[in-house]
Amino acid sequence: MNWSLRFPLLSYRVILIVSLLLGMKPAFPARPFVTDDARLALPQSCQLESWSRVYSSSTEFWALPACNPTGNLEFTLGAGQARQSGRATQDYVLQAKTLFQEMAPGGVGWGLAVGKIAHPSAAAGPNLWGNHYAYLPISFLSQNGRQALHVNFGALRYDTTRETRGTWGLGLEQHATERLHLIAETFGDHRNQPFFQAGVRYFVVKDLLQIDATLGGQLDGPTSGRWMSVGLRYLPQSVLGLR
Repeated sequence: MNWSLRFPLLSYRVILIVSLLLGMKPAFPARPFVTDDARLALPQSCQLESWSRVYSSSTEFWALPACNPTGNLEFTLGAGQARQSGRATQDYVLQAKTLFQEMAPGGVGWGLAVGKIAHPSAAAGPNLWGNHYAYLPISFLSQNGRQALHVNFGALRYDTTRETRGTWGLGLEQHATERLHLIAETFGDHRNQPFFQAGVRYFVVKDLLQIDATLGGQLDGPTSGRWMSVGLRYLPQSVLGLR
């Protein structure tokens, strides 16, 4: 595949699908991770993630609000837009996520997430209904809570081609200070070279308002596939009025 030529029509969309599948979803520490973790939004609360990812020839904008009304079932409904040479396309994601074991210091947490990604601006017909996915987020937390390892295993079903791909992600998290966190990760599917990124997140207001930034790309991929990402997360304690 010639990434530099096909990127505006296909390459960024492949990255979007893999990224959404593996973790561009609100989960306590999600952004700027692509690899998801075994945490949910706070019970009876909603939160908002938004970010921009900039490539050499295109830019993405995303907003993903999520709510956890029951305490162990988080719903995410969000949208994104990509712009290249004056052309804009839209994508939508709907997801549900639950935990079977919560993360705890010195322990392991894991859960299940299922969802779909729709691309109505890309093509009519079956593609309007999108691609379906499922994955297991697994997290290992150190005894002091300052280091974490996140692992994802999943599958993505392309409805238009009836193709299924295995997906994976591996992320490392280190708390440098109480507010500054360092992250590094790699992720992808079983048919392509993996992607990678590294960066930082910083809580401007602890446990409420976070900003982040990363640099990433594809292993052995062209420079046109590299990106810079900046994001913002807002995590209010409760907005549903249920407690």
